Amino acid sequence: MHVTPPKVVIVGRTNVGKSTLFNKLIEEKKSLVSNIPGTTRDRYEADCIWRAEVTRIIDTGGLDREAVDEVEEQIAKQARLAIEQADLLLFVVDLQTGLLPEDRLLAKELMEAKQPIIVVGNKADNLEIIRSVNEKEWHSWPLGVPLAVSASRGTGTGDLLDEVYSELNKINKPPVSISDVAATRVAVIGRPNVGKSSLLNAALGETRFITSAKAHTTREPNDTHVSVDGRDYILVDTAGIRKMGRIYKGKSKLEISGVERSKRAAKKADVILFVVDVAKKISTQDRHLAGMVQASGASAIIIANKWDVIPDKETNTINDYEENLRAQLPMLSWAPIVFTSAHTGKRVPHVFDVIDTVFQNRFTQLNNLEAKTFISRAISRHKPSRGKGVAHPQVKSFVQAHVNPPSFELRINQKRVDTLNISYLRFLENLLRKFYSFDGTPIRIKIIAKKKSHTTTAPIESNKPKRHAGTYRGNR
Repeated sequence: MHVTPPKVVIVGRTNVGKSTLFNKLIEEKKSLVSNIPGTTRDRYEADCIWRAEVTRIIDTGGLDREAVDEVEEQIAKQARLAIEQADLLLFVVDLQTGLLPEDRLLAKELMEAKQPIIVVGNKADNLEIIRSVNEKEWHSWPLGVPLAVSASRGTGTGDLLDEVYSELNKINKPPVSISDVAATRVAVIGRPNVGKSSLLNAALGETRFITSAKAHTTREPNDTHVSVDGRDYILVDTAGIRKMGRIYKGKSKLEISGVERSKRAAKKADVILFVVDVAKKISTQDRHLAGMVQASGASAIIIANKWDVIPDKETNTINDYEENLRAQLPMLSWAPIVFTSAHTGKRVPHVFDVIDTVFQNRFTQLNNLEAKTFISRAISRHKPSRGKGVAHPQVKSFVQAHVNPPSFELRINQKRVDTLNISYLRFLENLLRKFYSFDGTPIRIKIIAKKKSHTTTAPIESNKPKRHAGTYRGNR
């Protein structure tokens, strides 16, 4: 890890929902939550990813002024140590109970600490509570009106993170790029003899991987940790994958094992470099592997290797070849294409810049307002297409549920998901790519039907789900 993210410390009295907010921001239930005062005793740290940038969030125990035993004294001590190390404080108050004397005392203490403070009004679970922030009591103390959120529901947390990032930039402690924090896992796949190992050797500037004109020189995935311009990558060279029927017919246990491991490596990758021999026609096996890349859920880059052997190149030659690749590999229409020569090293260093871009695009995130604006624009251009049945579907809501890779939920007013034509998902995906930075990453869109007497949802997705959604876990 070359860069340490700025530290954002969550503080407040007991039972205001600090741990619930912590878990929501890191999207993981790491901190124990209960109604019992003093549940959180130690400091918990985890990295929060928002718009492809990282901050370190720290949860603390309740800072009650009157500690009655040694444990409570230690809880408060740990919280104050965290405050000393913080770049920014999130002071959480409870909008349902209103401003209490303990809040006023704690506000006075925090103001003496000199760190910038954002006041978070938690438990804003309905409109009446949200309106309460305009009451006079919140204007009567020096920290001003709190930013209303509901940590349990996630309402307002996107606005909160935008405010956090804005404050950190003001004090010259900006969030760090996710590619600066963790090693990006990059798997290189392709059929035999397309130049995968040669490409990696050219990228590393040394003969790290064995190369040969003989097929299946690489027998199993081989991980190499490399640092380029201060950024870390784990490069995974995989065995060339030919048609499985031929593999099993030959009864080569080594090849069978190597290919299966290569497939698992692809599923664990953040980014896949799909290498094709640009001097040869795209084969059925190339298309099969492209489908495997699409299904993996990883970001992808098409590496058109052996560009140096193409004869009589002219100004438009590269455009003609790209057009042909797009036509032959439509399942990876969203993946950028880089024309390289592993033999001469041409354009190989540029691959790392593209890796950084597509990896960061995995964390492109639309807040609720952006998603609502987007779906309104989409519907004005093209109303939802009817699928099965006679009822015409209407969109009730559209939200982004996850990142890494970007995943959306499209809620409709019908009880069956197939009343919406699947082509409408492709329309939405193409429009998302036009307006936002999703180049190189798959997009999932799940249709959620109207609830019946019991809760059931049946997903239809634009891409098959990926069980392993990337290797980056911060320090969770």
